[in-house]
Amino acid sequence: MFGLNGLGDMSKMMKQAQDLQTKMAELQEELANTIVTGESGAGLVKARCTAKGELTGLDIDPSIFVPSEKEVAEDLILAAIKDAQKNATERHQSEMAKLTESLGLPANMKLPF
Repeated sequence: MFGLNGLGDMSKMMKQAQDLQTKMAELQEELANTIVTGESGAGLVKARCTAKGELTGLDIDPSIFVPSEKEVAEDLILAAIKDAQKNATERHQSEMAKLTESLGLPANMKLPF
């Protein structure tokens, strides 16, 4: 009977792994549906992306479309996209840290394994 005592621990560990997998799937879906924004030029250009980093939209003030300032407009657009993606990365890392903490795992543990 000594060898069977470990089976309970194994069963518990398998249940925890299933719970983790479920929570990870839920978090990934939540991140795919969470929209973060970034902006540049004091709000003249705004970019939206999911918390997973997928660009979903741009809002560009028409005043930046001056032919002689084409490079400025391009720079503002790129800056807004990069800001949105940075915000997405920060949100993603924050949510993953909350998940690992809620599971009693070390805060710096990278998921998924």
